[in-house]
Amino acid sequence: AKDVVVPKVVDPTSLYSRLGGKPAITVVIDDFVGNIAADNRINRFFAKTNMARLKQRLVEQICQGTGGPCKYRGRGMKAAHRGMGVGGADFGALVADLKLSLDKFQVPAREQGELLAILAPTKKDIVEKR
Repeated sequence: AKDVVVPKVVDPTSLYSRLGGKPAITVVIDDFVGNIAADNRINRFFAKTNMARLKQRLVEQICQGTGGPCKYRGRGMKAAHRGMGVGGADFGALVADLKLSLDKFQVPAREQGELLAILAPTKKDIVEKR
């Protein structure tokens, strides 16, 4: 018999809820990954990436980080980006691509700011060259 999984109760005031939950996060991430693929400043970093898995991990990461019921199952940011040579400008381009998607789907400024504040600490683990 399978273990019964009791769903985590999601705080309706959490950023996860205010973003619209997993369906809304998934739509934004799908668009964001499309922006990355089209961005000649950074798409070389994703040339050998399984984009479907990248989308899944990003949704998990944002879902978990914003108070949702998801569990991020990917590697740590430092391990996942080691040796890639990502610079500060590259990270900035990635954030700009995310902001394009957030704006496209009319995510309010408050929620955008909170989301970017949650993601900002990953910069130190992703950027290798200044």
